[in-house]
Amino acid sequence: MAKEQQSDLERQWAYMSTAPLNTSPFFAWPPHPGAMARWFAERWLVFGENLVLVALACATWLWFQPPLEAAETFAFGWIAQIWLKNIVLITVLAGGLHLYLHVWKKQGKRLKFDPRDLGSKGRAFTMNDQTKDNMIWTLTSGVGFWSAYEVLVLWLMANGYAPMLTWAENPVWFAALFLLTPIWLSFHFYWIHRALHWPPLYRLAHSLHHRNTNIGPWSGLSMHPLEHLMFFSSILIHWVVAAHPIHIIFHLQHQALTAATSHAGFEGLVAQDKKRLHLGNFHHQMHHRYFECNYGTLEMPWDKWFGSFHDGTDDAHAKMKERRKQLNARA
Repeated sequence: MAKEQQSDLERQWAYMSTAPLNTSPFFAWPPHPGAMARWFAERWLVFGENLVLVALACATWLWFQPPLEAAETFAFGWIAQIWLKNIVLITVLAGGLHLYLHVWKKQGKRLKFDPRDLGSKGRAFTMNDQTKDNMIWTLTSGVGFWSAYEVLVLWLMANGYAPMLTWAENPVWFAALFLLTPIWLSFHFYWIHRALHWPPLYRLAHSLHHRNTNIGPWSGLSMHPLEHLMFFSSILIHWVVAAHPIHIIFHLQHQALTAATSHAGFEGLVAQDKKRLHLGNFHHQMHHRYFECNYGTLEMPWDKWFGSFHDGTDDAHAKMKERRKQLNARA
């Protein structure tokens, strides 16, 4: 499309996901069973992040996790094992995607949302470098809080302070927890994220994450320690809701690792001229560019309900700009 024929929204992006973006049909009324079936199939019945993460959680539990009995007492050995495992996971995923997409540029600009390259210099960033800044916060505070919450919940389980669930006791609920975890994460993320945009909390903590208006895989967990404390607190639901350690692993890996993929800056990985794996999230990419929209995820329609949803259309963009004007006028 010629530049002069593009809308204000289209001029800002090299690539846009098909609009309008849709939230989960499970919260729509009247119910649409066909739409629900398609939504479920796209997320759970094809090769994608949910099935990969279930498989990864199973592999972690079988081969890389200390036995639950070891967690009865705090000891350096098993805690260090969990921390090292998490360091390796985020480094392989975020580092691999960063190299493949942004350094080696193996698929060029195909499916890349933002036309700009990641910033190599910038006074807003630690060491004046976006990637180094993001890596520092991810590998120190990010992995630190991820590991600390994992250690805490496993210790609670091992000592009987948190309820345990086994496959033999309730196989239906055991399987259902995998399906329900992304919905709980969406619920928790919206309210935590909305709170972090309260001006005092934004200035204190969340502004660090929003240094990244153009995002890459290391940006996902690049947060202030206070934000990490709030972000990973979703796992504390299992202080009350019975779960198996494999659910704890899945929950925290889902939260940490999808932060890297959703901030990849590309909608997907391309191989042989075809998108093979979905990655980035244009819905959240717009939040990093425009700030005052899309606080939640597409799993739950909180933004629709509270009037902050940007569905990628020109009409939604105009409404978002008007809402920002009103917010600035009241500031």
